[in-house]
Amino acid sequence: MGGATDRSTDVLIIGAGPTGLVLALWLTHLGVRVTIIDRTAQPGTTSRAIAVQARTLELYRQIDLAKPVVERGRRAVAANVWVAGNKRAHIVFGELGANVSPFPYALIFPQDEHERLLTDRLAALGIEVEHGTELLDFDEAGGSIHARLKRADGSTGACDARYLAGCDGAHSSVREKLQLGFEGGTYSHLFYVADAQASGAAMNGEVHVALDRADFLAIFPLKADGHARLVGTVRDTAPRPQQDLSWDDVSERVIGWMGIHVERINWFSTYRVHHRVAERFRSGAVFLLGDAAHVHSPVGGQGMNTGIGDAINLAWKLAAVLHARASPSLLDSYEPERIAFARRLVATTDQVFTAITSPGTIARVLRLRIVPTLLSLAARFAALRGFVFRTVSQISLNYRQSSLSQGRSGAVHGGDRLPWVPGSGNEDNFSPLVSLDWQAHVYGEPSPALQTLCEARQLPLHVFAWRAQMRRCGLQRNALYLVRPDGYVALADDRARASVLADYLDTRKLVPMMKSALP
Repeated sequence: MGGATDRSTDVLIIGAGPTGLVLALWLTHLGVRVTIIDRTAQPGTTSRAIAVQARTLELYRQIDLAKPVVERGRRAVAANVWVAGNKRAHIVFGELGANVSPFPYALIFPQDEHERLLTDRLAALGIEVEHGTELLDFDEAGGSIHARLKRADGSTGACDARYLAGCDGAHSSVREKLQLGFEGGTYSHLFYVADAQASGAAMNGEVHVALDRADFLAIFPLKADGHARLVGTVRDTAPRPQQDLSWDDVSERVIGWMGIHVERINWFSTYRVHHRVAERFRSGAVFLLGDAAHVHSPVGGQGMNTGIGDAINLAWKLAAVLHARASPSLLDSYEPERIAFARRLVATTDQVFTAITSPGTIARVLRLRIVPTLLSLAARFAALRGFVFRTVSQISLNYRQSSLSQGRSGAVHGGDRLPWVPGSGNEDNFSPLVSLDWQAHVYGEPSPALQTLCEARQLPLHVFAWRAQMRRCGLQRNALYLVRPDGYVALADDRARASVLADYLDTRKLVPMMKSALP
């Protein structure tokens, strides 16, 4: 491609949705130079994604972001399932995540507000999103990326980067330029999302999902009382083309039997749902994240959270390699860790979404009878409630098959999320994770040899006095847990052997990302 270069950066991020913004924010915290561009002229003012899951909040806590997100959002304390006008299940979220996470609930926080908060956080760190800037082309040569950009005023320029991150959505130009397949399909139904002010029994601050023979409606409460996001189906009998539809074209049958009185629609849009996964998430120094890598149904509020998970997974690995504190081979773990989860998620949400929306007889029986019965059972049994929370919150996501995962101690495998152990006040075993650094945890007493090795390697060693509760969390007394910068256990060794830890670090050329080493 050639041409003069206007500037250089460590990581060029294409797309300023939640995925790109979180990647930029995490990398900046880790001392990595970033440039983030977005072809839209300004941030979005409408959104479909509204759920922030517990695992995302745990990761946000590491950069002091969880508290403002929770304060600006609304805790979804309970969900209700309705069938043909009758409430069939009532699930209290606060019970689901008790003693599992410091955030035992789902949070309702619209994507547009979420993006504004992330953008403000970046700006406070000196990073401005370059809106109205488009990626025209790029090539990779000599260990770097040379990208050609088009600015809002029509002028063009170039940017050299060590790595390029495609966070530019389902119609990703980065993915297209890499000529990567995006296998999957599109559901036939047309859906709508409406930002509404309303009143009625269902506007009680809880989530409501209504299932009917021909309609589907979900109600998500927003921060202000009487303000909610409505998501539902638009049937093929709608009289006008999709782009011309309005709230007046939506069937109000389900809304009526739920007793919702819509007083005002602030904005309304329609969309189609896709289920696709890119054939690869990496090509050389180019990575795909978020909707550029995978899109799926809105079941369970997983999409935005999965993209944020991609960003954090990649960020600490890029930082380690750029600061020469890990072998470049560390980046090889990004694709297998994240693509495996994306494929499982797309397959699972596809099955559930088809059951919810299909007009077929079998699907209708499943939707109107079997699913509500199962959810009603889940509300009554603690084991089922815990399973639902761990699955939807993404806490059960693990990387056990990763090349970075090794060993098992207690119920914890290498690749599992570090179990949360509540503490006194704000101090718990997640508190040290704010370092965004590799660290060793021992619950009980560490051996002198382990202490000596950690001191020699400048590996932070955190020792927690043993309590019976730790065993209930799956931890083993006096065992070693080597924790990654993203809070997942990399190595679990029940004998806490210094030699095993040293071998793990040496094999992967890992050195803690000490703050003193950051530029």
